[in-house]
Amino acid sequence: MTRAPLEVRSPATGEIISTLPVATPEQVTQAAAAARAAQHVWRERTFDERAKLLYRFRDILLDNQDKIADVVASETGKPRAEVFSNELFYLYDAIGFWAKKSAKYLRPEKIRPHLLKSKKVVSTYGPLGVVGVISPWNFPLVLTVGEAIPALMAGNAVIVKPSELTPLSALLGAELARQAGFPDYLLQVLIGYGDVAELLIDQADMISFTGSVETGKKVARRAVERLIPVSLELGGKDPMIVLEDSDLERAANACVWGALMNSGQVCTSIERVYVEAPVYQNFVDLVVSRVRALRQGPSDGEVELGSMTSETQINKVEAQVEDAVKKGANVLCGGRRNPNYTGLYYEPTVLVDVHHDMEIMRDETFGPIIPIMKVTDAEEALRLANDSRYGLDGSIFTRDRELAWKMADKIEAGSVCINDSLVNFVIPDAPMGGMKESGIGRRHGAEGIRKYCRQKTIVADRFGLKREFAWFPNTKRTTDFLRTGFRLLYRSGWKNKLFAIRRSDRG
Repeated sequence: MTRAPLEVRSPATGEIISTLPVATPEQVTQAAAAARAAQHVWRERTFDERAKLLYRFRDILLDNQDKIADVVASETGKPRAEVFSNELFYLYDAIGFWAKKSAKYLRPEKIRPHLLKSKKVVSTYGPLGVVGVISPWNFPLVLTVGEAIPALMAGNAVIVKPSELTPLSALLGAELARQAGFPDYLLQVLIGYGDVAELLIDQADMISFTGSVETGKKVARRAVERLIPVSLELGGKDPMIVLEDSDLERAANACVWGALMNSGQVCTSIERVYVEAPVYQNFVDLVVSRVRALRQGPSDGEVELGSMTSETQINKVEAQVEDAVKKGANVLCGGRRNPNYTGLYYEPTVLVDVHHDMEIMRDETFGPIIPIMKVTDAEEALRLANDSRYGLDGSIFTRDRELAWKMADKIEAGSVCINDSLVNFVIPDAPMGGMKESGIGRRHGAEGIRKYCRQKTIVADRFGLKREFAWFPNTKRTTDFLRTGFRLLYRSGWKNKLFAIRRSDRG
């Protein structure tokens, strides 16, 4: 049965900007087979050969960056400035990073056995085969092509299943990769809905998923049936703590950008703010003044905020704000859809008088909302910050460096910023991932490419003796030797006793 074409709509205007055919089950199977054939050739390329193609790809991206910005902005509603400063910047930097670092991270590692010195031990990293990337709609270039880069450098083929809301960016990225000289079918894009993603899980050798907790659990359950590895970056409800000795100007600026960049549609967005009572009102006033100064509008204008991307998500934001107001929250600015536009525009919003009985403080929002809560001290702030099923990111603002590091260690999150926000994602050297229901696995750093590999341990004999001590036949002499040897090697404190005996003999 032929399915209806997928309609891609501009979230800023609601108009249809493209119509695409949905992949059939047969096409998913064919894509996996073609990817597997391409990968058999690709894995024989050296790291230098792969890197040269990546650099050529980056040059083509640079030549087409205005076209890319148009496509990303049209299907997400985000400002063109954010496409350049976030999507394109990340991709350019990631290409250079992985081109330079992959060989180092995947170099065979010599292991020195603590006991069996007659053995040479080496741990190696080899490609898994076909990696499936299932991505969300908030960063349709970073989380598709950007996620594919380390997998490709590790020697894999990649099939991307982008969000049905934003497939055009991934399609353009794959086309430009082909123009750069990437082998046919090495980087493919499958268009469709959740059922296409499920079929991809059934075909791939590993799945990298970014999205909601609920969908991530479904991905994990399906993957475990085939015992294939998964990497899951899921939701977040990231806290920001502002202590009374903070640089309030910096804290307020970081809060507004960290909460509202990409209209708050970032996994590591600041989604709840805890401020010590002595500076609470000053901080709130600074944040409100900055939020009111923000410009919102179409992506081709000089604006800080565009539209949201998903109708479902803007409805969720409205419901959370309504729930908060019913339970006593006050809206200091925003709190509604922008009446000046027909698309999915929600005004940047500041809420106060919030508490943890409100959905806005418990559930992921993924929208342009800043809820600010007054706390008595750092201990209360830390307790509330950890009162969440999520644990992706967090931030602490204070001039007390020692206290900041102690609190950062106690925050239950995979990443923590001190006197900063959202910077974790753009440091590709540093592993990034979640705790609790925010996911498993890491992107970036050595872990970010090794997850796309099979780790193999090779043990080689060094001396070539005709027979190892433990080999057959078993004899009483062997057993007696082992019994005595175990007492010498493993009895607690025997080394100290031996040294004491030697000292007494010398005395």
